[in-house]
Amino acid sequence: MKASATREVARIVAARKTTEGAGVRLNRTLGGPELASLDPFLLLDEIRSDRPDDYAAGFPSHPHRGFETVTYMIDGAMDHKDSVGNHGHLAGGAAQWMTAGRGIVHSEMPQQDRGLLWGFQLWVNLPKAHKMMKPRYQDIAPTSIPEIAGERSRTRVVAGAYGGSTGPVGNIDVEPLFLDVALTSKGSFAHAIPKKHTAFVYVMDGAIRLGEKQSEVRERELAILTEGDALIATCDAERGRFLLLAARPLNEPIARHGPFVMNTDDEIREAIADYRSGRLTEG
Repeated sequence: MKASATREVARIVAARKTTEGAGVRLNRTLGGPELASLDPFLLLDEIRSDRPDDYAAGFPSHPHRGFETVTYMIDGAMDHKDSVGNHGHLAGGAAQWMTAGRGIVHSEMPQQDRGLLWGFQLWVNLPKAHKMMKPRYQDIAPTSIPEIAGERSRTRVVAGAYGGSTGPVGNIDVEPLFLDVALTSKGSFAHAIPKKHTAFVYVMDGAIRLGEKQSEVRERELAILTEGDALIATCDAERGRFLLLAARPLNEPIARHGPFVMNTDDEIREAIADYRSGRLTEG
C-alpha cells in the first residue's frame, strides 16, 4: 500500500489592497495579477474594516454568468437581492452559495453604518456543460453550519465533511471542501483531502504552520498546497484562524471579462451582448 503524502506549502501569496463595487476596499489574494486563478477557484476577496467609508457604498446591482459566487460572513451584515427574486440577510456566521449559471443580476449591500464588517467572497468556476444552467441560490443561516469543537480548535463546516459532520452546501459540481478553522496556541488540525483536488489555505487571523515542513503562513496570506492526501496544521502563535478550500479542478479553458467567466472569447462577447440587450436573465 502506498504511503499517504502530506500536503505542503508550494507558494505563498500576500493579499493586495484593491477596490470593487461602488468603491469597497478589499484585500485580494486570488483573482489578481499575482494569482489569476487556481482551478476551479477564480477569486478570493476579504472585506475587513470598521471604517464605514471603506464599505458603506457596497455592491449595487451587477451581472454574472458562467460561475458561482460564495459569500461568507464573519462579522457585520449584508443584504442580497437578485433578478430571480431571492432576498437574503447575511449576518455574522452566515453563508450564501449562488450559482449564476446562464445569468443573474444581484446586489450585496452592507446593512450597517458603523462597526466592523468582515467577510469573504469566493468565485468558483462552473464546467462548460453547466455554464448556462438555471441560476440557483443557497442561503445558509449561521445555525445551519455544523461546528466541531476540539481541545484547542474549532471547525465550521460550510461545504464538504469534517469530524463526522457534513456542511449544508450541496450539489456543487466541483465537490468543494470549505472549512473555517480556528486554533489556539498548541492547537492542531488534520484532515484528508482527495489527492488530485486543488487546495489552498487563507489565514484570516494570527498565524499557523502547515505540513510536515511546518511552513509558517501569516494573516492575510494565501498558501497554495502541493498534491497530497491530507493537510496538517498547527499553531504556535497565540491564535491562528484560516479558511481551508479544496475542490476538483475542471481542466478547461477560461475566458474571463469582469463579471463573466466562460470558455471562449466568443462566449464572453455573447454574454456582454445579452446583458446590454436584457437577454442575460431570460430563460
